[in-house]
Amino acid sequence: MAKLEKGSKKLLNAWAFYDWANSVYTLTIASSIFPIFYATLFSSKEELVSAFGFQFKQTVLIEIVTAFTFLVVAFSSPILSGIADFVGNKKSFMKFFCYVGGLGCIGLYFFDVTPELIYWSCLFYFMGLIGYWGSLVFYNSYLPDIAFPEQQDSISAKGFSMGYIGSVILLLLNLAMVMKPEWFGFDIGTTQKTKDLASIEAMKISFITVGLWWILFSQYTFYVLPKGVSSGHKVTKSVVFNGIRELKQVWEQLKQNLQLKRYLVAFFVFSMAVQTIMLMAVYFGEREIEWVSDSQKTSGLIISILLIQLVAIGGAVITSRASAKYGNIKTLIVINFIWMTLCIVAYFMTQPIEFYVTASFVGLVMGGIQALARSTYSKFLPETEDTTSYFSFYDVAEKIGIVIGMGIFAIVDQVSTMRHAILFLFVFFLIGIILLYRVPKAHN
Repeated sequence: MAKLEKGSKKLLNAWAFYDWANSVYTLTIASSIFPIFYATLFSSKEELVSAFGFQFKQTVLIEIVTAFTFLVVAFSSPILSGIADFVGNKKSFMKFFCYVGGLGCIGLYFFDVTPELIYWSCLFYFMGLIGYWGSLVFYNSYLPDIAFPEQQDSISAKGFSMGYIGSVILLLLNLAMVMKPEWFGFDIGTTQKTKDLASIEAMKISFITVGLWWILFSQYTFYVLPKGVSSGHKVTKSVVFNGIRELKQVWEQLKQNLQLKRYLVAFFVFSMAVQTIMLMAVYFGEREIEWVSDSQKTSGLIISILLIQLVAIGGAVITSRASAKYGNIKTLIVINFIWMTLCIVAYFMTQPIEFYVTASFVGLVMGGIQALARSTYSKFLPETEDTTSYFSFYDVAEKIGIVIGMGIFAIVDQVSTMRHAILFLFVFFLIGIILLYRVPKAHN
């Protein structure tokens, strides 16, 4: 199709539509049904899981695999970004990670913690996670290419809002499958055990729906987005590490841009806490909240996730308007104060109603902080055509932060409890607030 002009409505909407396609991964796999399914694989909360020559608490295994995945993304994304810049085809890389992630979700149908399947299971989980975050490296780098600075806050928020709406639609379908498997042709038998088995099978089928949704709906984005500025060059050994050299160049340029440098440091700190909480929230709810029964736990956790998503739609919009009125940095400071408070509240809560209320506030600030953090970075960038390198630097900072955050969380969880791990994240938000205050106020 003909190349669309920068800032055109069709181009902006096509870019934002990828959030519709891929956000089902974060909701169903990372945040709701998979954590619930994972808990069904163990006979008790105290049962340990053996892998890689060690015995872990159940949640710690997922935390370690998650941290390792982000470590791989952090080291590989600058290399891939360098190749994408050199060849001029970032869309091909975005497609690759999209398909790896979609196939990983489909493979989760076979997930099990038995010795025969534990490593394959970890591989499929790894594929889904690296596919999602790997594709975001290139997706985010499109933002300054397709939108003018005054459009970036609103279209970034629109992308997150579309993602929340699309993911909620699929989750409602998956929720119906899990709670009423007989409606979808599953044999529920005559006992509670057979009904539970039917619900577990429905959970596994939901992983397949996520992979298919992600792959199929992304096709519109891939059709409309420009390929990139083709250089006609072929990849050789000498260009493989272009991305790392470009990161060094970006770092040198950051030293001359105090506003962007200080903002990135602040983002690095508060993002590690935000992403860790988002990745582990449902695991926390499953283990630490005093549910009356397993059925109440399943429905309660999914309802809380739905609540988060619905509130997050409004949260992204409110944050966008607040940033337009008060400035991006001031708005981010307020959001970080709310996150910091939530860490303290989470340490003390034990009842489902407390979990629901806290989930509502998490939703309010979750969408807002993600959309605003991305668009703030984009607005602070200097005039350049090399947006991929700058966003690669942004993504590397985010991923290394998540590795550190998840690593600390896993250690505290293994030696103590998830409550203490959540409380410890309070420190990162406090430091993040202090660092945001140090960002120069010009152009905020």
